[in-house]
Amino acid sequence: MFETARKLGLNGVLEIQVGIAEFKVGREPLVIVTLGLGSCVGVTLYDPYNRVGGLLHVMLPRVADFTKGVSKPTKFADLGIPILLKEVLKMGADRRFLEAKIAGGAQMFTGADNKFQLNIGERNVEAVRETLKALAIKIVAEDVGGSRGRTMMLHTVTGRVVLKMLGSQVKEI
Repeated sequence: MFETARKLGLNGVLEIQVGIAEFKVGREPLVIVTLGLGSCVGVTLYDPYNRVGGLLHVMLPRVADFTKGVSKPTKFADLGIPILLKEVLKMGADRRFLEAKIAGGAQMFTGADNKFQLNIGERNVEAVRETLKALAIKIVAEDVGGSRGRTMMLHTVTGRVVLKMLGSQVKEI
């Protein structure tokens, strides 16, 4: 899991990067980061008592919406979130204390002809919310929609989720 890790600053905190349709989990002290959340949605699960967290970069809403086979289940909200849940529990999280935060789901092609707009960002957000609700995991914060991409960072020491958007201030959710 730590093959993508690197040291950050003088405090020695490791940063682990999450690619599209990937996830990472860890214990404190880590910063788990995903770049380029456009229509994709970042989902964090965090247990504040055991300081265990994970971040998933969801690319598509539901596996049933697509006809091709599933080569990477973490690409989909409905398959990826249960996988992330299983892994944070294995790492020592207690399901009773888990909190979710979500970000992304932007409409990146606002100038496109309506027939080409699939509202994938909106559909991703909807699928993430439905999956978390079905798993009885409360969403405690979110920053979704809009037309700009985001970088999402989960700090496992505190559970803070920090977002960076091009041309905007850094924001905590």
